[in-house]
Amino acid sequence: MTEQETKQPPDADYLAEYHGKAISVRAIIGGMLMGLANLVPGISGGTMLLAVGIYPQFINGVAEVSTFKFKARTMLPLACVIGGAIVAIVGFAGIVGNLVIHQRWLMYSLFIGLTFGGVPILWRMLKPLDPRVVIASILGIIAMAGLAFVEPGTTTSSASETKQYAMLVIAGIAGGSAMILPGISGGYLLLILGQYVTILAAISGAKDGAQAGDWSAVMGSMHVIIPVGIGVLVGVVGVSNLVKFLLAKYERATLGVLLGLLLGAVIGLWPFKEAIPPDIGDTIKGVLLETQAVVDDIAPKDWRTERFRPTILQGCGSVGIIVIGFVISSIIAHFGDSGETPSPDSE
Repeated sequence: MTEQETKQPPDADYLAEYHGKAISVRAIIGGMLMGLANLVPGISGGTMLLAVGIYPQFINGVAEVSTFKFKARTMLPLACVIGGAIVAIVGFAGIVGNLVIHQRWLMYSLFIGLTFGGVPILWRMLKPLDPRVVIASILGIIAMAGLAFVEPGTTTSSASETKQYAMLVIAGIAGGSAMILPGISGGYLLLILGQYVTILAAISGAKDGAQAGDWSAVMGSMHVIIPVGIGVLVGVVGVSNLVKFLLAKYERATLGVLLGLLLGAVIGLWPFKEAIPPDIGDTIKGVLLETQAVVDDIAPKDWRTERFRPTILQGCGSVGIIVIGFVISSIIAHFGDSGETPSPDSE
């Protein structure tokens, strides 16, 4: 082989194949981060997908599946994201749950860094800035700031059956939408709507009934699970198609809002909070704690949190972990990046 032959650039087919494989790897990692984020209260899985630069491909895949269009270029990243999320949830639920409860400031610092790591990739897409982008970003930040200070609601048991079903569908739509929209936690929206306890109780009841062979208990839980599932499907399909449309028609304004959501998501991730054991008379997730027995049944993950003043070591450690998270997210976001803005309508 001559020296000239060794300097020949790779052909287009090789580059396309490499880029496709790299995108798949990024999608798997993004899906795993999405799954881990869904295990952490207040963190959005969509934020993690946006942070690693796989968000447009995910949106495009969901939108195409919802319209019964199945293309390998969009289906593969979608499948990788879903597979990665399942692996993370099944494999790391216990570990992440314990770390979030007992080492909150460490984990939340890491997620802040991972979230910030997605800012440069959006920044490159939006340069040069214009008033439209700035206003859209500010609106996104304001929306996330407002959501961070909204107090969770309570469940209204006296509502009619029709209204209860309607509220469950709305809760499902909110949860499904939060899976798509960066910066918005589905679990937190369910708390605000006062449906968190109802939905978790139904899922737990269905699981326990299935394990015990009590199918009447399973069917009883379906009165909650089915309307919520319908709402989730509507939310995922509706919002994914809406975001795809907005990215195609109003790309810069939409990316500006996404940038604002990404930056604003950090507001709810303040790491220096500690769990406070509940007392009789407190309300946890819409449930009034009337007896000590009820208080004792509240898991540590559900305790309210209060801010505390970190030590110098904790402050420095948090900054270091944020930097590590930023570097990790940036590396993932650049893996296989072609340098071009992904188009929602790309073939």
